[in-house]
Amino acid sequence: MKLRAHAGPLTDKLARIPGPGALGQLPARLAPDATTDLVCGFCSTGCGLTAHLKDGVAVNLTPSADYPVNQGAACPKGWDALRPTAATDRATTPMIRGSRGRLVPTTWHRAIATFVSRMRAVQDAHGPESVAFLSTGQITTEEMALLGALAKFGMGMVHGDGNTRQCMATAVSAYKECFGFDAPPYTYADLEASDVIVLWGSNLAVAHPILWERLWRNRNRPKLIVVDPRRTESAMAASQHVALRPKSDLGLAYGLARLLIHSGAVDRAFVDAHTEEFDAFAAHVEEFTLERVCQDTGLTPEAVTALADAIGQGKRVSLWWTMGVNQSHEGVLTAQALIALSLMTGQIGRPGTGPGSVTGQCNAMGSRLFSNTSSLFGGRDFSSDTDRKEVAGILDVDPERIPQTAGLTYDRILEGVSAGRIKALWVIGTNPAHSWIHRRLADDVFDKLDFLVVQDMYETSHTAQRAHLLLPAAGWGEKEGTFINSERRVGLLKRVLRAPGQALTDFAIFRLVAQAWGVGEMFARWDSPEAVFHILRELSRGRPCDITGIADYHTLNDAGGVQWPCPEGAPVPRGDERRLFSDGKFFTDTGRARFRFGATTPLPEPPCDEYPLLLLTGRGSATQWHTGTRTDKSGVLAKLHPSEIYVELHPDDARRLAIRPHEPVRVESRRGALTARAVLTHKGRAGEVFVPMHYEATNRLCYPAFDPTSRQPAYKAAAVRVRPLERWEDA
Repeated sequence: MKLRAHAGPLTDKLARIPGPGALGQLPARLAPDATTDLVCGFCSTGCGLTAHLKDGVAVNLTPSADYPVNQGAACPKGWDALRPTAATDRATTPMIRGSRGRLVPTTWHRAIATFVSRMRAVQDAHGPESVAFLSTGQITTEEMALLGALAKFGMGMVHGDGNTRQCMATAVSAYKECFGFDAPPYTYADLEASDVIVLWGSNLAVAHPILWERLWRNRNRPKLIVVDPRRTESAMAASQHVALRPKSDLGLAYGLARLLIHSGAVDRAFVDAHTEEFDAFAAHVEEFTLERVCQDTGLTPEAVTALADAIGQGKRVSLWWTMGVNQSHEGVLTAQALIALSLMTGQIGRPGTGPGSVTGQCNAMGSRLFSNTSSLFGGRDFSSDTDRKEVAGILDVDPERIPQTAGLTYDRILEGVSAGRIKALWVIGTNPAHSWIHRRLADDVFDKLDFLVVQDMYETSHTAQRAHLLLPAAGWGEKEGTFINSERRVGLLKRVLRAPGQALTDFAIFRLVAQAWGVGEMFARWDSPEAVFHILRELSRGRPCDITGIADYHTLNDAGGVQWPCPEGAPVPRGDERRLFSDGKFFTDTGRARFRFGATTPLPEPPCDEYPLLLLTGRGSATQWHTGTRTDKSGVLAKLHPSEIYVELHPDDARRLAIRPHEPVRVESRRGALTARAVLTHKGRAGEVFVPMHYEATNRLCYPAFDPTSRQPAYKAAAVRVRPLERWEDA
């Protein structure tokens, strides 16, 4: 791959960069006192919010009454989405680490000059593979695309990945291998049309409250089955709670497939006409007898057969999963097994059916399609000569600039830093010093970097505090662009707030870097978010994710978002629903869906004598979001969840360990420890404990296991011990 030679004095390039004021003004299109709709920037549900403006700035939010996703409802995070933007720890000016080791304010001119000179110095000394970026699912699709093109085509970076690797990589891999493309087939209306709904490793009531509400609008009085080790809020409301042993999901799914085959529940006409490799799959699952499945999962034969009967006898069966499946050492195979259950029973392509992975972050789907990280734009392949030439032609760039590999995944980028192969890292809108699965490793990694650039809303995040250079970025509501939600709906984000101080949109920062790097001409067409949207339309043309039928941002606004595929000429009425595979045609070379399967593998770190308990992690409440970087800024949201970290223990374990309710305890794994309050509950079984994922200390405990295909971290299971704090201190 060719690297561009240094072009002209840096000061000449920076002299032509517009000042922050020119890049940060509110758009003139909004009336000073009015309302306007925009999509929420928290989870993947993609709700519509109405911003109420005063003097052109949003002062209040309400849920949009007629937006097709949420239909007038909002969760607490959506209602209070303005408050985190007004936090007192917003990054408001560029900062550089001074001679005394502290971050001190600097100018944008010096910040960009430092970025370019130090990144180039690392590349010159160690080669193009010595620099990398880590991005996010919480910036706009247009920003993701500009970053991916700039870094990989303009700056010569080979390695770049997003934090969607932590939540959605498993589903992406499963869909691509089974369907030929990363194509979640459902629409949210399926939750209201099913007569059997299976939530597998998903606490939908807490993680996606609006989808939970839509489920309960279902007039079919559906049978709701929750497959989860814990008796979560969703499980408490279910018709059946299938409380399997943690990470025994794959064997259970294979056992269900065997029962469906033996009971005659296979839709043989659909399987023969629209799938391939079913016979090999059927032979594979034959060894997963009811006796074996019960032994492996801890379930009764009655529980397993009841679940199989519900799936086999339902007329419209939908299966939905989230992180309980995705974050696993064998997550891809488990997701593929759930897809297989839908395919073998013909439960796909019709209302109320299908295998549905519910995404994590607000724009994880945009990242999957257009971030130019794990796949080339539009779901193409970096290793394909044809795909590289096609993208080069659309973007008018030299094909030699496009890497022939997607580069390292998130975990291997950090391993590369640890090993000294990657010397400089650009982190955009994410907080890996908190969120990475192995906190101690992450701490060591950042200490080894020659140059760490952090581009973020807040100067106090764990990662920002480690930066050599901090670039202040605008957040949700302070920029415009698009997000793509779980049901493939492209929604519009509008600028209804002024970014504080000298903070700029990520889009503007990327343009500054492009100009200073000497590749401004390459990105001359990328001069506004909407201009980039039109470029993405062309990159999607003829692809499964075709959005050429979305003429412009006004179309999105008027239609209440638009689901892909929406090819040129397709109608876009408001609230339109586009369900995939209704014609039985898939995106594989043969047009048939594939059955994929493999061997089950044991838990990577089972409990032992020294660490006798199994730690589970997950979402704590509907008012918390990921590492709390934004939601912790809201006093309102803070009142709705425990501020102090807690650990849930079964009463039998508490009696054995002499732990009293609400007593401070020490939770330890082989990697670290935390102090928490003990909550005694029957939500989980004896021998298992639960700690919410949102607290800074949680990831000190997690075992760093990864799915071998998706490279998604497991997070969910680790061997720990728990002791009363006083006893630990005495020891």
